[in-house]
Amino acid sequence: ERNSAGPGLWYEKAAPGDRRLGKVVTIAKSKDFRDRHGKVLLEGQRLIKDALEAGAALQTLFFSTVGHLKELPEEKLKRANLVKVKFEDIKTWSDLIAPQELIGIFSKPDHAKMSYPAAQLTSSLPLLLICDNIRDPGNLGTILRSAAGAGCEKVLLTKGCVDPWEPKVLRAGMGAHFRLPILSNLDWESLPNNFPAGIQVCVADNKDPGARAERVALQRAGSEPSNPKAAVRSQPKAAPKCEDEEGEVSACLPELPTQFYYEDWTQTPVAVVIGGETHGLSLDALHLAASTGGKRLVIPVVPGVDSLNSAMAAAIVLFEGKRQWLQRHKQENKRLKLPVV
Repeated sequence: ERNSAGPGLWYEKAAPGDRRLGKVVTIAKSKDFRDRHGKVLLEGQRLIKDALEAGAALQTLFFSTVGHLKELPEEKLKRANLVKVKFEDIKTWSDLIAPQELIGIFSKPDHAKMSYPAAQLTSSLPLLLICDNIRDPGNLGTILRSAAGAGCEKVLLTKGCVDPWEPKVLRAGMGAHFRLPILSNLDWESLPNNFPAGIQVCVADNKDPGARAERVALQRAGSEPSNPKAAVRSQPKAAPKCEDEEGEVSACLPELPTQFYYEDWTQTPVAVVIGGETHGLSLDALHLAASTGGKRLVIPVVPGVDSLNSAMAAAIVLFEGKRQWLQRHKQENKRLKLPVV
Protein backbone atom coordinates (compact mmCIF):
# COMPACT_ATOMS: atom_id res chain seq x y z
CA GLU A 1 0.00 0.00 0.00
CA ARG A 2 1.52 3.34 -1.17
CA ASN A 3 0.84 6.46 0.88
CA SER A 4 1.90 10.10 0.73
CA ALA A 5 3.86 11.74 3.56
CA GLY A 6 4.20 15.09 1.78
CA PRO A 7 5.02 16.50 -1.66
CA GLY A 8 7.07 13.89 -3.51
CA LEU A 9 7.45 11.74 -0.38
CA TRP A 10 5.86 8.30 -0.53
CA TYR A 11 5.96 5.33 1.80
CA GLU A 12 4.71 1.77 1.93
CA LYS A 13 2.69 0.33 4.77
CA ALA A 14 3.83 -3.10 5.91
CA ALA A 15 1.57 -5.78 7.32
CA PRO A 16 1.87 -6.12 11.13
CA GLY A 17 4.29 -8.83 12.21
CA ASP A 18 5.85 -9.22 8.75
CA ARG A 19 8.57 -11.81 9.41
CA ARG A 20 10.42 -11.03 6.19
CA LEU A 21 11.13 -7.47 7.34
CA GLY A 22 12.26 -8.71 10.75
CA LYS A 23 14.68 -11.08 9.04
CA VAL A 24 16.05 -8.22 6.89
CA VAL A 25 16.76 -6.12 9.99
CA THR A 26 18.41 -9.05 11.80
CA ILE A 27 20.68 -9.82 8.85
CA ALA A 28 21.55 -6.13 8.43
CA LYS A 29 23.07 -6.12 11.93
CA SER A 30 25.66 -8.75 11.03
CA LYS A 31 29.29 -8.08 10.07
CA ASP A 32 28.96 -10.49 7.15
CA PHE A 33 26.16 -8.32 5.71
CA ARG A 34 28.24 -5.16 6.19
CA ASP A 35 31.28 -6.68 4.51
CA ARG A 36 29.48 -8.41 1.66
CA HIS A 37 26.91 -5.80 0.75
CA GLY A 38 28.59 -2.63 2.00
CA LYS A 39 25.61 -1.56 4.11
CA VAL A 40 25.16 -0.59 7.77
CA LEU A 41 22.18 -0.42 10.09
CA LEU A 42 21.53 2.72 12.15
CA GLU A 43 18.88 3.07 14.83
CA GLY A 44 17.39 6.20 16.36
CA GLN A 45 16.45 9.65 15.12
CA ARG A 46 19.65 11.43 16.16
CA LEU A 47 22.01 8.92 14.57
CA ILE A 48 19.99 8.71 11.35
CA LYS A 49 19.71 12.51 11.12
CA ASP A 50 23.47 12.92 11.66
CA ALA A 51 24.13 10.34 8.94
CA LEU A 52 21.80 12.03 6.44
CA GLU A 53 23.23 15.49 7.09
CA ALA A 54 26.77 14.15 6.62
CA GLY A 55 25.82 12.76 3.21
CA ALA A 56 25.36 9.06 3.99
CA ALA A 57 23.09 7.32 1.45
CA LEU A 58 19.88 5.94 2.98
CA GLN A 59 18.56 2.79 1.32
CA THR A 60 15.58 1.78 3.48
CA LEU A 61 13.94 3.45 6.46
CA PHE A 62 11.53 1.69 8.81
CA PHE A 63 9.39 4.05 10.90
CA SER A 64 6.27 3.82 13.03
CA THR A 65 4.94 7.40 12.91
CA VAL A 66 4.80 9.73 9.90
CA GLY A 67 5.60 12.66 12.20
CA HIS A 68 9.12 11.32 12.68
CA LEU A 69 9.83 11.78 8.97
CA LYS A 70 9.29 15.54 9.28
CA GLU A 71 12.21 15.75 11.71
CA LEU A 72 14.63 14.39 9.08
CA PRO A 73 16.03 16.13 5.95
CA GLU A 74 13.13 15.60 3.55
CA GLU A 75 15.19 15.87 0.35
CA LYS A 76 17.38 12.94 1.47
CA LEU A 77 14.34 10.77 2.20
CA LYS A 78 12.99 11.02 -1.34
CA ARG A 79 15.77 8.75 -2.62
CA ALA A 80 15.05 5.97 -0.10
CA ASN A 81 12.49 3.23 0.40
CA LEU A 82 10.23 4.29 3.28
CA VAL A 83 8.34 1.53 5.09
CA LYS A 84 5.78 2.23 7.84
CA VAL A 85 5.58 -0.54 10.44
CA LYS A 86 4.02 -1.05 13.85
CA PHE A 87 6.07 0.14 16.82
CA GLU A 88 5.60 -3.34 18.31
CA ASP A 89 7.57 -4.72 15.36
CA ILE A 90 10.40 -2.22 15.89
CA LYS A 91 10.54 -3.21 19.57
CA THR A 92 10.92 -6.83 18.48
CA TRP A 93 13.72 -6.02 16.03
CA SER A 94 15.62 -3.62 18.28
CA ASP A 95 18.43 -4.52 20.68
CA LEU A 96 17.77 -1.42 22.79
CA ILE A 97 16.08 -1.48 26.17
CA ALA A 98 14.12 1.63 25.14
CA PRO A 99 13.73 1.21 21.34
CA GLN A 100 13.37 4.30 19.16
CA GLU A 101 10.94 4.55 16.29
CA LEU A 102 13.37 4.71 13.38
CA ILE A 103 15.66 2.05 11.88
CA GLY A 104 17.61 2.80 8.71
CA ILE A 105 19.75 0.73 6.37
CA PHE A 106 22.48 2.85 4.74
CA SER A 107 25.24 2.29 2.24
CA LYS A 108 28.45 2.03 4.26
CA PRO A 109 29.72 5.64 4.44
CA ASP A 110 32.92 6.57 2.59
CA HIS A 111 34.90 9.08 4.66
CA ALA A 112 36.24 10.73 1.49
CA LYS A 113 32.70 11.60 0.35
CA MET A 114 31.26 12.73 3.69
CA SER A 115 30.34 16.32 4.56
CA TYR A 116 31.37 16.76 8.18
CA PRO A 117 29.83 19.54 10.32
CA ALA A 118 31.38 22.99 9.86
CA ALA A 119 31.83 23.37 13.63
CA GLN A 120 33.84 20.13 13.67
CA LEU A 121 36.05 21.18 10.79
CA THR A 122 36.83 24.61 12.25
CA SER A 123 37.74 22.98 15.59
CA SER A 124 39.96 20.32 14.01
CA LEU A 125 43.50 20.07 15.41
CA PRO A 126 46.68 18.49 13.96
CA LEU A 127 45.98 15.56 16.26
CA LEU A 128 45.33 12.00 15.05
CA LEU A 129 44.30 8.93 17.00
CA ILE A 130 45.49 5.39 16.25
CA CYS A 131 43.57 2.52 17.83
CA ASP A 132 45.78 -0.51 18.36
CA ASN A 133 43.72 -3.70 18.69
CA ILE A 134 40.73 -2.16 20.50
CA ARG A 135 38.24 -5.02 20.63
CA ASP A 136 35.55 -3.92 23.04
CA PRO A 137 32.66 -2.23 21.14
CA GLY A 138 31.72 0.06 24.03
CA ASN A 139 35.32 1.17 24.47
CA LEU A 140 35.80 1.91 20.78
CA GLY A 141 32.56 3.88 20.57
CA THR A 142 33.53 5.94 23.62
CA ILE A 143 37.01 6.51 22.17
CA LEU A 144 35.52 7.77 18.90
CA ARG A 145 33.24 10.10 20.83
CA SER A 146 36.24 11.48 22.77
CA ALA A 147 38.20 11.91 19.54
CA ALA A 148 35.36 13.95 18.02
CA GLY A 149 34.98 15.99 21.20
CA ALA A 150 38.70 16.78 21.39
CA GLY A 151 38.81 17.84 17.74
CA CYS A 152 40.93 15.05 16.27
CA GLU A 153 41.65 15.37 12.58
CA LYS A 154 40.97 11.67 11.95
CA VAL A 155 40.95 8.24 13.61
CA LEU A 156 42.89 5.27 12.24
CA LEU A 157 41.91 1.72 13.26
CA THR A 158 44.44 -1.07 12.78
CA LYS A 159 43.55 -4.63 11.85
CA GLY A 160 42.34 -6.43 14.96
CA CYS A 161 40.08 -3.61 16.12
CA VAL A 162 36.35 -4.24 16.37
CA ASP A 163 34.33 -3.12 13.32
CA PRO A 164 33.44 0.59 13.89
CA TRP A 165 30.05 0.02 12.20
CA GLU A 166 29.02 -2.66 14.70
CA PRO A 167 25.73 -1.55 16.36
CA LYS A 168 27.20 -1.34 19.88
CA VAL A 169 30.07 0.85 18.63
CA LEU A 170 27.59 3.12 16.85
CA ARG A 171 25.47 3.53 19.97
CA ALA A 172 28.47 4.31 22.18
CA GLY A 173 29.86 6.71 19.54
CA MET A 174 26.78 8.95 19.78
CA GLY A 175 27.18 10.30 16.24
CA ALA A 176 31.00 10.56 16.22
CA HIS A 177 31.07 8.41 13.06
CA PHE A 178 29.59 11.34 11.16
CA ARG A 179 31.78 14.07 12.64
CA LEU A 180 35.29 13.00 11.65
CA PRO A 181 36.99 10.55 9.24
CA ILE A 182 37.35 7.01 10.57
CA LEU A 183 39.60 4.68 8.56
CA SER A 184 39.46 1.03 9.57
CA ASN A 185 41.20 -2.30 8.96
CA LEU A 186 44.60 -0.68 8.28
CA ASP A 187 47.87 -2.59 8.45
CA TRP A 188 50.89 -0.99 10.09
CA GLU A 189 52.85 -0.75 6.84
CA SER A 190 50.19 1.41 5.15
CA LEU A 191 49.39 3.50 8.23
CA PRO A 192 51.95 6.27 7.44
CA ASN A 193 50.19 6.89 4.11
CA ASN A 194 47.47 8.61 6.14
CA PHE A 195 49.86 10.91 8.04
CA PRO A 196 50.57 14.57 7.33
CA ALA A 197 54.19 15.58 6.81
CA GLY A 198 56.39 15.90 9.89
CA ILE A 199 54.10 13.95 12.20
CA GLN A 200 55.32 12.41 15.45
CA VAL A 201 53.71 9.21 16.75
CA CYS A 202 53.38 8.98 20.55
CA VAL A 203 52.08 6.05 22.56
CA ALA A 204 49.91 6.37 25.66
CA ASP A 205 51.34 4.33 28.52
CA ASN A 206 50.90 3.80 32.25
CA LYS A 207 54.56 2.90 32.87
CA ASP A 208 56.56 4.93 35.40
CA PRO A 209 59.13 7.06 33.49
CA GLY A 210 61.88 5.47 35.58
CA ALA A 211 60.73 1.90 34.95
CA ARG A 212 62.72 -0.47 32.78
CA ALA A 213 61.34 -1.76 29.47
CA GLU A 214 59.15 -4.86 29.41
CA ARG A 215 59.74 -7.91 27.24
CA VAL A 216 57.25 -8.51 24.45
CA ALA A 217 57.26 -11.99 22.88
CA LEU A 218 58.32 -11.96 19.24
CA GLN A 219 55.16 -12.23 17.16
CA ARG A 220 54.15 -12.34 13.58
CA ALA A 221 52.37 -9.27 12.26
CA GLY A 222 48.82 -9.28 13.59
CA SER A 223 49.27 -12.23 15.98
CA GLU A 224 48.81 -12.10 19.74
CA PRO A 225 51.79 -12.07 22.10
CA SER A 226 52.19 -15.40 23.86
CA ASN A 227 53.14 -13.83 27.17
CA PRO A 228 52.70 -10.03 27.14
CA LYS A 229 53.72 -9.65 30.80
CA ALA A 230 57.10 -11.38 30.58
CA ALA A 231 59.92 -9.07 31.74
CA VAL A 232 62.73 -8.04 29.33
CA ARG A 233 65.94 -6.07 29.44
CA SER A 234 66.21 -2.88 27.43
CA GLN A 235 68.44 -3.36 24.35
CA PRO A 236 70.09 -1.01 21.84
CA LYS A 237 68.14 -0.30 18.64
CA ALA A 238 70.77 -2.12 16.60
CA ALA A 239 69.95 -5.45 18.24
CA PRO A 240 66.86 -6.92 16.52
CA LYS A 241 66.44 -9.82 18.95
CA CYS A 242 67.15 -10.64 22.59
CA GLU A 243 67.44 -13.82 24.62
CA ASP A 244 66.19 -14.20 28.14
CA GLU A 245 67.63 -16.39 30.89
CA GLU A 246 65.82 -19.45 29.49
CA GLY A 247 67.19 -18.79 26.00
CA GLU A 248 63.77 -17.80 24.62
CA VAL A 249 64.07 -15.44 21.67
CA SER A 250 62.00 -12.29 21.92
CA ALA A 251 61.74 -8.93 20.20
CA CYS A 252 63.61 -6.02 21.75
CA LEU A 253 61.50 -2.98 22.38
CA PRO A 254 62.75 0.21 20.77
CA GLU A 255 63.85 2.79 23.30
CA LEU A 256 61.44 5.71 23.42
CA PRO A 257 61.83 8.94 25.40
CA THR A 258 59.33 8.91 28.26
CA GLN A 259 57.45 11.83 29.78
CA PHE A 260 54.25 12.55 31.64
CA TYR A 261 51.20 13.22 29.46
CA TYR A 262 50.77 16.73 30.88
CA GLU A 263 54.23 17.82 29.71
CA ASP A 264 54.49 19.52 26.31
CA TRP A 265 54.34 17.05 23.39
CA THR A 266 52.39 18.96 20.73
CA GLN A 267 55.11 21.03 19.03
CA THR A 268 54.42 19.18 15.74
CA PRO A 269 51.41 17.28 14.35
CA VAL A 270 50.93 14.24 16.59
CA ALA A 271 49.31 10.82 16.27
CA VAL A 272 48.50 9.20 19.62
CA VAL A 273 48.34 5.40 19.86
CA ILE A 274 45.93 3.82 22.35
CA GLY A 275 46.57 0.12 23.04
CA GLY A 276 43.98 -2.62 23.38
CA GLU A 277 42.29 -3.67 26.61
CA THR A 278 43.98 -7.06 27.02
CA HIS A 279 47.50 -6.82 25.63
CA GLY A 280 48.13 -3.09 25.54
CA LEU A 281 50.49 -1.58 22.98
CA SER A 282 51.73 -3.80 20.17
CA LEU A 283 55.34 -4.06 19.08
CA ASP A 284 54.32 -2.49 15.75
CA ALA A 285 53.06 0.60 17.54
CA LEU A 286 56.33 1.03 19.43
CA HIS A 287 58.43 0.66 16.30
CA LEU A 288 56.25 3.17 14.43
CA ALA A 289 56.65 5.65 17.27
CA ALA A 290 60.42 5.16 17.29
CA SER A 291 60.65 5.68 13.52
CA THR A 292 59.07 9.13 13.87
CA GLY A 293 61.03 10.22 16.94
CA GLY A 294 57.97 9.68 19.12
CA LYS A 295 57.56 9.35 22.88
CA ARG A 296 55.81 7.40 25.59
CA LEU A 297 53.17 9.56 27.24
CA VAL A 298 52.73 8.30 30.77
CA ILE A 299 49.49 8.67 32.71
CA PRO A 300 50.62 8.20 36.32
CA VAL A 301 48.35 6.19 38.60
CA VAL A 302 48.64 5.35 42.29
CA PRO A 303 50.95 2.34 42.83
CA GLY A 304 48.98 -0.88 42.95
CA VAL A 305 46.16 0.42 40.76
CA ASP A 306 45.73 -1.46 37.50
CA SER A 307 46.10 0.29 34.15
CA LEU A 308 43.30 2.60 33.03
CA ASN A 309 40.51 1.58 30.72
CA SER A 310 41.47 2.27 27.07
CA ALA A 311 38.62 4.73 26.58
CA MET A 312 39.55 6.68 29.71
CA ALA A 313 43.21 6.82 28.72
CA ALA A 314 42.27 8.09 25.25
CA ALA A 315 40.07 10.85 26.68
CA ILE A 316 42.76 11.99 29.13
CA VAL A 317 45.54 12.19 26.54
CA LEU A 318 43.46 13.66 23.70
CA PHE A 319 41.96 16.45 25.78
CA GLU A 320 45.38 17.24 27.20
CA GLY A 321 46.64 17.49 23.62
CA LYS A 322 43.77 19.85 22.84
CA ARG A 323 44.60 21.97 25.91
CA GLN A 324 48.22 22.25 24.83
CA TRP A 325 47.34 23.24 21.26
CA LEU A 326 44.87 25.90 22.41
CA GLN A 327 47.29 27.25 25.01
CA ARG A 328 50.05 27.57 22.42
CA HIS A 329 47.68 29.25 19.95
CA LYS A 330 46.59 31.71 22.63
CA GLN A 331 50.20 32.59 23.48
CA GLU A 332 51.09 33.08 19.81
CA ASN A 333 48.12 35.41 19.34
CA LYS A 334 49.26 37.47 22.33
CA ARG A 335 52.74 37.80 20.86
CA LEU A 336 51.31 38.96 17.51
CA LYS A 337 49.26 41.67 19.27
CA LEU A 338 52.24 43.12 21.09
CA PRO A 339 53.36 46.50 19.59
CA VAL A 340 56.64 46.44 17.70
CA VAL A 341 59.21 48.74 19.37
